Amino acid sequence: MSKTVEFFFDLGSPASYLAHTQLPELCRETGATLVYRPMLLGGVFQATGNASPAMIPAKGRYMIRDLARFAERYGVPMRFNPHFPINTLMLMRLLVAVQLHQPERFAEAVRVLFQAIWVDGVNMGDPAKVAGVLAAAGFDAAALQAQIAEPQVKDALKATTEEAVKRDVFGAPTCFVGEEMFFGQDRLDFVREALGS
Repeated sequence: MSKTVEFFFDLGSPASYLAHTQLPELCRETGATLVYRPMLLGGVFQATGNASPAMIPAKGRYMIRDLARFAERYGVPMRFNPHFPINTLMLMRLLVAVQLHQPERFAEAVRVLFQAIWVDGVNMGDPAKVAGVLAAAGFDAAALQAQIAEPQVKDALKATTEEAVKRDVFGAPTCFVGEEMFFGQDRLDFVREALGS
């Protein structure tokens, strides 16, 4: 029986970016299917009473250093975005719009947007910058901007966020293998073990 990894994530989470750099290959190696579950981390925080580690200055400073260690270990580029924290509501709706309307380009959209935020340091809170990033990757930015206002797009993001909370998700990234939950990009070894069991 094939196994599945559900990847609940938000583009504004640097740990989600790092997990994203590793999960596709991990799933290829284990023969698992990777299912992207875009959610709104702000909604999860609001529902669970959690908050970003960056809200505690000492923890935030440590987190930035720790993420850099993992990026070095993984051999992937990473630059902590100078515009952090980023309100990702529109970005996550945009991803859902691609997932619904252009599923064949979804993985590319995830890659391009993560790269803009966590490698290139683009201010993705600026709609003009977002449009530029999308256009450079060959997306129709105007069409996507229209699609993020669609009720089905808004409802899908809200439903996934609510499902995440019901399944005890409190932050990003969170992976599920079956009903087993793994929080954090530093728990991917456990994800691999769960896929092998």
